[in-house]
Amino acid sequence: MTARHEEIADELRRAIGREEYTVGGRLPSESELAAHYGVSRGTVRQAVAALTAEGLIGSRQGARRVVLASRRSQSFEELRSFAQWARAMGREATGRVVSQGYRPAGHEDAARLQLPLRTPVLHVLRVRGLDGEPVLIERTVYADWISPAVESIEPDCPSVTQRLYDDTGLVFAYGEHLIDAVACGARDAELLGVRRTSPLLRVRRVTTTREGRPVEWSDDRYRPDAVTFSVHNSIGNNALTRKTAK
Repeated sequence: MTARHEEIADELRRAIGREEYTVGGRLPSESELAAHYGVSRGTVRQAVAALTAEGLIGSRQGARRVVLASRRSQSFEELRSFAQWARAMGREATGRVVSQGYRPAGHEDAARLQLPLRTPVLHVLRVRGLDGEPVLIERTVYADWISPAVESIEPDCPSVTQRLYDDTGLVFAYGEHLIDAVACGARDAELLGVRRTSPLLRVRRVTTTREGRPVEWSDDRYRPDAVTFSVHNSIGNNALTRKTAK
């Protein structure tokens, strides 16, 4: 027999999937959910904990929970962090900062982050893993206004997205992704444990707040034997745009 908190978690999961609770929006309070389902707040807390573990919602002490994702699979139809996707698949995400430091914003940094040239921005080189195996290299540049919060995060934090939400309330709401293939260089080969010149799947992305303020831009390189992506489209709704290589 299915426990009541599992039934409630399933109902909330389906409601999020139907976008009754949209990404970036808030769930009802524990008291409201308890009254709606006719259960104790403890039962609601168990249901919510399951969704938090899957990366569907974020939880901050003293604040109402925020919806962070709407599906368990990884798709470009929604914005989901690497750690959220890994948890939803039942995998353990790891992270390790190889290097980080401030540099004056160059032309690309300034354009992508909408900042004046030479604004100090934080560059972070991070290796991400699944169940302890390195699968992704992230070269991320953070806007000046969020850089101090990122800099204070421990180097082995598995989810920067979740930590920034916990610490600052920041929700990564929108992302633009450019996808292509590149040959693996010597540094990346060493970090990923693959042969030099091996093909890597590259995703260049810019992430913004709900108000459109750029938070970060990143050059992410995946081992193609470890990660694939899906794009669901139709004649009436196409999230994929074809562009010529640059």
